Amino acid sequence: MLGALQNYLHDVFVVQFDAWVALGFVAQALFSMRFLVQWIASERAGRSVIPTAFWIFSIGGGVLLFVYSLYRRDPVFIAGQGLGLFIYLRNLYFVLRERGQAAA
Repeated sequence: MLGALQNYLHDVFVVQFDAWVALGFVAQALFSMRFLVQWIASERAGRSVIPTAFWIFSIGGGVLLFVYSLYRRDPVFIAGQGLGLFIYLRNLYFVLRERGQAAA
């Protein structure tokens, strides 16, 4: 059992490692940073807030994960990231529109 697990982990994390997997890890790291940004902003404000950096990290990580999923030909991941990107871009649009209106 332990040998099978070791073989599986070696295959997944060593044998299959290439530039695309590295891109996937970078994308996932960017995508995960948004939670850290949101948490810190909320702690500082003492309430739940979503800063602009959350949407920027969402878009950056989402685009890279979408490209990665296209390469991997994963229809579930493609659909999920594609829809997510639309939502992130739309929310960033709302943030920027609100800032423009406040400045006017």
